[in-house]
Amino acid sequence: MKSIKNHLSLVIALLSILFSLQVFIIVDRSIDSYKENLATTYSVVVVSNKRLDDKAIISSNKIISEVSALTPDGVIERLNTGMTKKNMELLKLTLPKFYKIKLTHYPTPKEIESLTKNLLKNRSITKVENFSHNHDTTYKLLLLFKTVISVFSVSMFVVTILLIFKELKIWQFKHNERMSIMGLFGAPTWLRSAVLFRLSIVDALIASALAFGLFAYISSSAWVLEQFNYIGIKIVIFDPLYDFLLLLGVSVFLSIMLASMIVLGHKEEV
Repeated sequence: MKSIKNHLSLVIALLSILFSLQVFIIVDRSIDSYKENLATTYSVVVVSNKRLDDKAIISSNKIISEVSALTPDGVIERLNTGMTKKNMELLKLTLPKFYKIKLTHYPTPKEIESLTKNLLKNRSITKVENFSHNHDTTYKLLLLFKTVISVFSVSMFVVTILLIFKELKIWQFKHNERMSIMGLFGAPTWLRSAVLFRLSIVDALIASALAFGLFAYISSSAWVLEQFNYIGIKIVIFDPLYDFLLLLGVSVFLSIMLASMIVLGHKEEV
């Protein structure tokens, strides 16, 4: 029972770090997926006094993926108050040309500004409607959400690292007498500290296994999948290979690094 308690605090601390890391990955993937969805619905409208060459518009900026002409028929029909067919045709000729521009990805405010400037270099284009106000608001909200999650994850990481360091330090004090005796008999530092390293590595493996089980369950949860479907995005919540190897690597690396720092610090005191 005592052995379990000794391992439990370190495992929970490591699990907290892995949980924060994976949550950040999920949020990052969600934002990227949401941006892709926004890119399919977001478009820029260009008004021109004559027909434009689609290839020339696309080549004006690298983020332009598609250009399509908007037909004025719907507007003319709403304005039709008994006009003859000939007058309607004349009206079509006098109306400016409207084009809808789709982009390769959801742009940043700087990219929108650059795109607008590039388009207005064409003398035939009289107006570019980029819906900058709505775009900037949405983009800033996404950026704010990602920043909040990042700050939370970093704070959790720092606090948990300190807890792990303290827990390993306690373990070192518990085995300090045994390590000192081994040192008197000429045992190398790595052998004297073998218990500490073994503890950290074993707990890192346990925390990684628990994280794997936790996120495997979350990724298959019908409720979680329903929430992502509700906001219209589809992402890989947990990749059993890539994500698990990342979590395992982070867990083992942190444990060995902190254990090494404690061992080196102990050596300096002697």
